[in-house]
Amino acid sequence: MMPCESLKPMPETADTVFLFDVDNTLLDNDRVEADLDRYLLDGYGAELRYRFRAIFEQLRAELGYVDYFGTLERCRLEAMHEPRLLRLANWLIDYKFHERLYPHAIEVVKAAQRVGVTSILSDGDAVFQPRKIEKSGLWPVFADNVLIYIHKEQELADVERHLPARHYVMVDDKPRILDAIKRIWADRVTTVFVRQGHYATDLKQLAAFPPADVTIDRIGELLTYDLAALKKTRV
Repeated sequence: MMPCESLKPMPETADTVFLFDVDNTLLDNDRVEADLDRYLLDGYGAELRYRFRAIFEQLRAELGYVDYFGTLERCRLEAMHEPRLLRLANWLIDYKFHERLYPHAIEVVKAAQRVGVTSILSDGDAVFQPRKIEKSGLWPVFADNVLIYIHKEQELADVERHLPARHYVMVDDKPRILDAIKRIWADRVTTVFVRQGHYATDLKQLAAFPPADVTIDRIGELLTYDLAALKKTRV
């Protein structure tokens, strides 16, 4: 424990905290990956693109989250004499993530802020994921309420420590995550499944988990909801 932690004031308990995932919830990450595939194919050829993807999936299985820069570093070790590969780091860092926000994503967050506290709750590495959130323009919208873990469904006690609330609303594109959070928080959380990205059509995933409390096809649909009605405060 850091010595200064005992001096920090305890955050006030909110009636409701809205927790938003990032990838394929607020930001179209499938399009980001499609752009990356195209860049790899055009700039480096099919063989390197295939190898990048293979390492990418291997690291995802090892770490439990996506690690673009870790993938790049492993690719570099295999292709040490291919200096062009180093430009991929610049492409990733400079990518215009703000152009991949879903329509009305920021409007939804601001609407939620009128009836509760909002925070990003994301999985990811400690370098690229924060960069993505910053470059997309989301970080300032959430006023520094940004939580990034390796497995966020295992960190709910820490979420409660940072953002204590009587009730939570979790907005995510992954049925597995929503189910895991529901099992822990039970009636303290309202789960919202956004059918965007590849999980929306993954029949195996959809069949493996019970439906969320609320299901929408696009993040912008939340603008048609009475967000205050999603608040189920518990005393």
